[in-house]
Amino acid sequence: MALTEAFDKGLFAENLNTKFSVRVDANKTVELELTEITESNAAPNHEQFALAFRGPGDVYLPQQIYQLDHQRLGTMSVFLVPVGRDEQGFEYEAIFSRVIS
Repeated sequence: MALTEAFDKGLFAENLNTKFSVRVDANKTVELELTEITESNAAPNHEQFALAFRGPGDVYLPQQIYQLDHQRLGTMSVFLVPVGRDEQGFEYEAIFSRVIS
């Protein structure tokens, strides 16, 4: 499946609370868990939503595009933004906006 053609909230909702592997560098990967999906108000022919991920507390991922690998969804490039940190680890967000055909 070409995920770029199928980005929608429902696809990610089916995979809530699952792990995504992120390549940090040539020798290191970390796991992020998809923890929340929130929908924004959009025009009638648009879909806007945000994905929240939680990562480990000992690896900080700066804001940039990362390659995420998922067992079911495959590989995708996603712009991640760090949005917080708590005792469980770092929190990241990815925002999507797409035209609905």
